[in-house]
Amino acid sequence: MDELVGLDHVQLAIPKGGEANARAFYVGLLGLSEIAKPEELAKRGGAWFVCGAQQLHVGVEEPFTAAKKAHPALRARDAASVRAIAARLEAAGHAVRWAQEVPGVTRFHVDDPFGNRIEITD
Repeated sequence: MDELVGLDHVQLAIPKGGEANARAFYVGLLGLSEIAKPEELAKRGGAWFVCGAQQLHVGVEEPFTAAKKAHPALRARDAASVRAIAARLEAAGHAVRWAQEVPGVTRFHVDDPFGNRIEITD
């Protein structure tokens, strides 16, 4: 079977009114670009971001529960980029948790402003 050809997007939940904090984190710190949501979906709140050929969506969920284990892994250009992103996040007050379990891979986890787990990897 070869009908599925890739991953289009991943969605994370955010609390109502969290869009500005999501933009500050995903655009301001991680460097993703925001794209417009279709008009009907924009009425629900949330935001869509581009990461390479894929998208990361944040959608309003009430009641809100952060994803503490399930997470997207965002691929950086190289190990130096992973370290640069980690430094930016730490300077902004976000705790970075380095992960050494995969040999030859530079990666860490960080929580977005809502407590959702995010992995950055090379």
